[in-house]
Amino acid sequence: MDDTDTVLELDERRRASLGRIGRAEHRRYLVTEEPDGTIVMRPAVVITELEAKMLANKHLVERVAANREDPSRLVRRRRDV
Repeated sequence: MDDTDTVLELDERRRASLGRIGRAEHRRYLVTEEPDGTIVMRPAVVITELEAKMLANKHLVERVAANREDPSRLVRRRRDV
């Protein structure tokens, strides 16, 4: 055990407080357990299925990026209130 290690104890219901080891900017994690019992937590972001489909469309992502880089390409939309 080195200076960066933290002892984590489980309560009687096998719960643990991760407040001492988690970073403030990460609230969600994907968690996997290795065969040797090692628990791996990777920061995660949840997105909708629609967002995932959009991000998978390389052409659309490139068009959005190009439009954001050139403000003259932006189209103002009128909002009816």
